[in-house]
Amino acid sequence: MYAVFQTGGKQYRASEGDLVRVERLNGQVGDEVRIKEVLMVSHDKGLKVGTPLVSKAQVIGKIVEQGRNRKVTVFKHKRRKGYRRKIGHRQAYTCLRIDSIRL
Repeated sequence: MYAVFQTGGKQYRASEGDLVRVERLNGQVGDEVRIKEVLMVSHDKGLKVGTPLVSKAQVIGKIVEQGRNRKVTVFKHKRRKGYRRKIGHRQAYTCLRIDSIRL
């Protein structure tokens, strides 16, 4: 059984027991998270696709880790103009362990 859900403007495919890194969610390590924006669920009886969401479906998981990804360096410059700009960015993430998928 797996589900496709969305959070933070991105879509993820996960099964029970998977570890998924999603955009940062509020909460502490050990907190339970319920995601109700489920787009599709595959189970024993077949495939259930929402229009756009599957009604009464939830993905339930626990927060395993709150962290930040590695730094991405952005360097811009324009030739012969003396324009240089160097900035870095570290995106925050939440690591979830998917406990169950409910219909």
